[in-house]
Amino acid sequence: MTDSPAAPAPHQVTLYRNGSVYTAADPFATAMLVDGDTVAWVGSEQAATSIADSSMKVVDLHGALLAPGFVDSHVHLTETGIALDSLQLGGVRSGRELLDAVAGYSASSAGGTVLGHGWDETRWADPTLPSREELERAAAGRQVYLSRVDVHSALVSSSLAAAAGLGGTDGSGAGGQVKLAAHTAARLAARRLPSAALRGYQQRALAEAAANGYVALAEMAAPHIGSIEDLQLAAAWNTGPDTVPEILPYWGEQATSADHARSILDGLGVPVLGLAGDLNLDGSIGSRTAALRADYSDAPGERGNLYLSVAAAAAHLAACSLLGVQAGFHVIGDAGLDAALDALDLAAAEVGEQKVRAAGHRLEHVELADAESIGRLARYSVTVSAQPGFDAAWGGDSGLYRQRLGDRRNGMNPFASFYAAGVPICFGSDSPVTPLRPWASVRACLQHNNPAEQISARAAFLGHTRAGWRAARYRNPMAGQLVPGAPASFAVWEVEELMVQVADGRVQSWSTDPRARTPLLPALDTGSEPVCLQTVRDGRELFSSGALRD
Repeated sequence: MTDSPAAPAPHQVTLYRNGSVYTAADPFATAMLVDGDTVAWVGSEQAATSIADSSMKVVDLHGALLAPGFVDSHVHLTETGIALDSLQLGGVRSGRELLDAVAGYSASSAGGTVLGHGWDETRWADPTLPSREELERAAAGRQVYLSRVDVHSALVSSSLAAAAGLGGTDGSGAGGQVKLAAHTAARLAARRLPSAALRGYQQRALAEAAANGYVALAEMAAPHIGSIEDLQLAAAWNTGPDTVPEILPYWGEQATSADHARSILDGLGVPVLGLAGDLNLDGSIGSRTAALRADYSDAPGERGNLYLSVAAAAAHLAACSLLGVQAGFHVIGDAGLDAALDALDLAAAEVGEQKVRAAGHRLEHVELADAESIGRLARYSVTVSAQPGFDAAWGGDSGLYRQRLGDRRNGMNPFASFYAAGVPICFGSDSPVTPLRPWASVRACLQHNNPAEQISARAAFLGHTRAGWRAARYRNPMAGQLVPGAPASFAVWEVEELMVQVADGRVQSWSTDPRARTPLLPALDTGSEPVCLQTVRDGRELFSSGALRD
């Protein structure tokens, strides 16, 4: 189920020429013709000269790359807007610095709850976190909600804890950090915002996405993250007057039967693609809430949390399979994945393996997976929606994964293993956890901290574009490619150099040899990112830097 598509673009024929077009139709294409909302032709500069006429708008690309627009397969619109417009805590390196930041922000900003995002105590020399009382004093009595970088826990002030009724709620603890049910309660209390504010935050996120070449975003809404109104506002962008990236909406609420699933869907007030996304089976590595088979390396006795039983997860999968809609879960730890796979087995036994496979279920993150688990995923044609930025941020010899998991870090984010086993995979940011920077995410696939899990630029790019549409079972099977008849959804990029990249370290990694007959992508080892010049969805301009205007 999807929202009705927005009204088509006013009929206009536009010829883009004198650039490089990433298309399977012609690896040497330098020009593309757009007729209304559709790609009409791709080809050479010589051919472009022969078809150009005075009725067309002609855009000189000046050597820029024109490529399919990016699809982010896992975002949180309102949370992203809040993170962009609130107190930025990614750079603080101690509890004292965090308190100083809160005090400065409180003194210089309007009233209301102090919202902030991005602190990560694993980067601090002293990981001691501020108490609720210290946060209260720093904010001069204002309520405070500061989400950790993984958004699976937060620091809260005394007054917010009281307003949220935390009391003895699971995960409230004695300090400033809240997890589990206490975090859900605190987040929802901090998010009691009027519709205009929610819409404003979403608009801020959409503008950020468009400016970075995204033409679609999978919104992973859920009751523990925001309200149904929040979901409705997100879905409404698809039919409103604004020209923004398309929203691919999901709702992460557990169903106990097919009738219950239908009741949930009917009660949302807007169509969604499935009861999937951030329906949490477990938590995160950073907050030590991801469910592990063995103890956390830096916290003996702790193995994280399972939020749903195998039986409950199986009932959800069976219910959605019977309705033919996507189900799915947030899964990060290996024990969490075990639960998801056992649930798939139970659901298949109840409704039949074919119905389970046909529904196109998806799992978000799937960070810690061994070969046996990957094989079981492939059996059910479950799509993995992964976040390459996680490995870039927390992988490596001195990163969070090593602190929390020790040698198990080598099994994190096994992209190449997923591909080798035939597991469908798409990529996203989980924004605001990692930023809306698609080329950085592509580069993270090429430079995975475990060389055995690195993949080629072409595979990574497809995972960030066409695979995102496929994972959402999008209504147009041609979405995500630039060939005649496909949707005119693309971005134009200023790049330093275009190359072909391969994943095999035994041969030259980069090549400009045209005999490869492979469309060229930006060289991502130059130290600078491609710059977005224009983003277009279905023939409508979402963003322009002005550089292509004569």
